[in-house]
This record gives sequence, C-alpha cells and structure tokens, in this order.
Amino acid sequence: MHFIVDRKPLFQEEDFVSHAGIPLKWKIECDAIMEEEWDCLALMIHEKSGDTCREAVGIPRGGVPLADAINKRFATGKDEDYIFVVDDVYTTGKSFLDFRKKHYPNIIQGMIKQWCVFSRKPTENGVQSLFTMN
Repeated sequence: MHFIVDRKPLFQEEDFVSHAGIPLKWKIECDAIMEEEWDCLALMIHEKSGDTCREAVGIPRGGVPLADAINKRFATGKDEDYIFVVDDVYTTGKSFLDFRKKHYPNIIQGMIKQWCVFSRKPTENGVQSLFTMN
C-alpha cells in the first residue's frame, strides 16, 4: 500500500471554464489519480462494458492516462473489436463529439464505445460513465 503526503485533492473548489466554455465552480482534478488507480479504473470499465477493445484512445489531455491503462491490459489489436474513446470527466459531451468528428468521421458508430470515469450529469450520445453525479 502506498501513502502519498503531497497529493493534489481530487475534488477542488475553484472557478474554471469547461471544454464547452461553461464556467464552473468546482473541478475534478484527475491529475491527482495515481497510475495504480488508473489501472483499477481500466479494470472497472473492462468489467462493466463486457466488451473487448482493439485499442483505447484518450481525449487529450485528461483521457490519455485512462487510455494508457486500458491499452496496457485489455487492448487486443484486433480489427473486429471496438475502439474505446475515453476521457476523464464528462460535462456536456462536447469533447467526445469534437474528438469523434475530428479523428473518426467515417467510422461506423457501432465500432466505437465511449467511456468516461466521472460525469457531471447523465451522459448522452452513447457515452458511458463509471460514476455519474446528478
């Protein structure tokens, strides 16, 4: 077991602006999540989805550590498996829509699974979340 003294808080009260341009009063600071925790979150997504993935692709910047953790343990590299597009926090879904439009404009929707760790509200457009705040 690891104990870290100088760790950032995961939940922070501070004014900031979301990817969609929405001013918010608090944030989920996923830079506070350690590599072992990302590995566990990847396992949780793997168990909850029940799907295999060809690869996981993280929406920069917050989704990259989650994608790395999923790829390390669960990516098959097989063309017939899903591509997982992942992010750390879902606020409006705009980052998922923007990312898919830019990187996967012609891929069949059914070949992509979208996951986030935290969502500030119920998700839309096929995004699934491990933890949803109401």
